[in-house]
Amino acid sequence: MTTAPVPMKRRRLLPRWRDYGRPRELVLRYTLLVFVLFITVGPLLWQVLSSLKGAGEDVFGAGASLIPHHPTLRAYREVFEQVPVWTYIRNSLFVAVISIASQLAFSTMAGYMLSKPGWKGRKLVWVLLMASMMFPFESIMVSLFLSIRDLGLVDHLVGVWLPGFVAAINVLIMRAAFLAVPREVEDAAMLDGAGEWKRFRYLYLPSAYGAILVVTINTFISAWDDFLWPLIVLRSEEHFTLTLGLARLQTSSFGYDQRLVMAGSVISVIPVLVLFVITQRWFYRGVSSGAVKL
Repeated sequence: MTTAPVPMKRRRLLPRWRDYGRPRELVLRYTLLVFVLFITVGPLLWQVLSSLKGAGEDVFGAGASLIPHHPTLRAYREVFEQVPVWTYIRNSLFVAVISIASQLAFSTMAGYMLSKPGWKGRKLVWVLLMASMMFPFESIMVSLFLSIRDLGLVDHLVGVWLPGFVAAINVLIMRAAFLAVPREVEDAAMLDGAGEWKRFRYLYLPSAYGAILVVTINTFISAWDDFLWPLIVLRSEEHFTLTLGLARLQTSSFGYDQRLVMAGSVISVIPVLVLFVITQRWFYRGVSSGAVKL
């Protein structure tokens, strides 16, 4: 006796609405996403469009429109003609590069030592690092300036870099990344005769590339966008960083042309956007793997 074959259910290729939840929840979800997108991307888009407006178009006021009627790159040309933008970029790159180098060197070694059990004071150092992040920069700004002045580093780019040569958050990120390395792997390396430096160089660092990229991007953004500390330390224009130098576009010597201000803001944010777009995949992967573990 033969049995009739059971008909197979056709697999639905396109998802149904209920696969994503109820329609009301879906509408609410996408409404919130569009709202967040408008808040985050809206100001940058407004700056770009305002910088492209012609001389006769209003940037602010009731008669100002969002879309430029006669788009032009005149504001960008005038920014490069009126201020030494390339000098500012060189100074900012110098501070960013030495900041990345010092952050990677000290945060990786400090994070490695904090991830190693068995030495006294490890928990105390970890608690002190966590407590140091509770104090804002403004609370220690005066004492930092007095220290930089006593060292003779006022109006020097080294004075801009020195207070931030290593950050507690980066040490904790590297510590969390190194804690993820299995203890058995390190024991096997020790049995093979690998010393402390070889284990750090060939075992721990390759396993923490995602966290290292997170530290690199965070350091570059903070060094590139810093305005308050360079304003306090630097005096001469040839030492100005990009954010500090472009702030001069808001003074009366440039006629309070808001198009120049918008163009300068766009110029300063372009390197950060390019870096983030290139490395965003590894950045998010490093954030998830280098979360601070308590």
